[in-house]
Amino acid sequence: MNLFTDIRALVISSIEAMQAEGALPGELNLTPVTTEPPRDPLHGDMATNAAMVLAKPAKQKPRDIAEALAAKLREDARIASAEVAGPGFLNLRLAQGTWQALPATILTAGQDYGRSTLGAGQRVNIEYVSANPTGPMHVGHARGAIVGDAMASLLAYAGYDVTREYYINDGGAQVDVLARSVYLRYLEAHGQEVAFEDGTYPGDYLIPVGEALKAKVGDAYVGKGEEVWLAEIREYATEAMMSLIREDLAALGVHMDHFFSEKSLYGTGKIEAAIDSLRDKGLIYRGVLEPPKGKKPEDWEPREQTLFKSTEHGDDVDRPIQKSDGAWTYFAPDIAYHFDKVERDFDQLIDIFGADHGGYVKRMKAAVSALSDGKTPLDIKLIQLVKLFKNGEPFKMSKRAGTFITLRDLVDMVGADVARFHMLTRKPDAPLDFDFDKVVEQSKENPVFYVQYAHARICSVLRKAADEGIDVSDATLAGVDLSGMTHEAEIMMARKLAEWPRLVEIAARGNEPHRIATYLGELAAELHGLWNRGNDDVSLRFLQDDAATSQAKIALARATAVVISAGLAILGVTPMEELR
Repeated sequence: MNLFTDIRALVISSIEAMQAEGALPGELNLTPVTTEPPRDPLHGDMATNAAMVLAKPAKQKPRDIAEALAAKLREDARIASAEVAGPGFLNLRLAQGTWQALPATILTAGQDYGRSTLGAGQRVNIEYVSANPTGPMHVGHARGAIVGDAMASLLAYAGYDVTREYYINDGGAQVDVLARSVYLRYLEAHGQEVAFEDGTYPGDYLIPVGEALKAKVGDAYVGKGEEVWLAEIREYATEAMMSLIREDLAALGVHMDHFFSEKSLYGTGKIEAAIDSLRDKGLIYRGVLEPPKGKKPEDWEPREQTLFKSTEHGDDVDRPIQKSDGAWTYFAPDIAYHFDKVERDFDQLIDIFGADHGGYVKRMKAAVSALSDGKTPLDIKLIQLVKLFKNGEPFKMSKRAGTFITLRDLVDMVGADVARFHMLTRKPDAPLDFDFDKVVEQSKENPVFYVQYAHARICSVLRKAADEGIDVSDATLAGVDLSGMTHEAEIMMARKLAEWPRLVEIAARGNEPHRIATYLGELAAELHGLWNRGNDDVSLRFLQDDAATSQAKIALARATAVVISAGLAILGVTPMEELR
């Protein structure tokens, strides 16, 4: 049930009745008609723009339409009042009975309250994390993993068929560097002293990999040239790092549906097939690019090379896909990878990139537009940096120095639930401060604690009621009489609960899981506010002198817990039943 959708349907049916009566023309586009919360809650529970958007095509004054529409809406028992404001906006107040019926609806639906059919089963591919397999993931990777995973859960909740995907960057030179670094640890395991030159990975995380390699091959590679061991160690090291990455992701509660290897694109004709597809569309040509303004990208060269006419699909400049020596640019395998996604018949593609990939957005969108003939939309979310603090001092990360804070460090220090919720408290394209001390504080200033505390408070009420012999099962609470739920604080709680289905669809349309975290904070604030008012007004307390009254009060609280639990599930956070 979506109360906003229901009231919009009432508005539409009222307009259609006016059309049948001849008060409005029969040929009107009703799609732009909306029903949403008013900007100022003092104006009512909902507002509709119907008169404003219909006035011009109907050739009538918006206020005249609004007055007639208001009269129609007042005939429905769910509408307490319908008032015209300004030039023709229509503010609605719902009858108390409408709000009183909401807890039963939520308790009957359970976790499905708010679940949407918006996606209609459309197939969505979300690629996220995709860290180079050269070492453990750091906190920056954690934010991308959390945002991508929550986005996937949000879209699945909204009715999409979601595939979570990780692109393994195992086709570039950095994997050769990894192999050489592991070889040094392998020699070290044989008792040799080694020196890590600039450009290698000196982190201690490769020590067990070198030791395991020794156990596997003995001294077969000792003193041998790269032509003997590079390819084998490259594959061995990549598998070892991906195993570590999978374990770290699992610790964060992230599980991928599919891993795609960049290496699988080379020597298999896949890159050539993708480029041929663009060539067949007249989008590949030989040419010389103008030198770019400012800093020159490393794939630019003032010689004739093979170019993708990406400007025909919204890019600023055409892009090189093959150098003058015949080698592919970094862009070519990315085109091939997304061609593979298009060929897998996804209806929508979403990429979660680090902020340093901002320059890639237009070219990737152009490539997907060209490859799919504009049929497959690509949304790219950029994840800004995470600034770490501990004891008031910034934590510094340096992967090459081997002194970075890993994703596993993060989970071990604060737990997966705290990490996930806090990473989702801001839009992904905004920088995020992560203070290890503050995120575990038990205070109202800590958003994850504030929401968890609300859920735990409700659970404590349920336990106390059960101890007193009161039946607080969802089935029983859904059937209690809530006609006594009339206090403004209780109605405000119901209003916030009514927003949940609408909020889910708004967040899903924009691929914005941070909206869920924001909503949960607002819902928790309503619960805590109601709880605190009960300190002064006994009639607002959840436990009353008789079981029937207690059940009526608890039904609203339990409905709130259902929504909090559903929202936390989308974020990948386990709701607490009691604080520890």
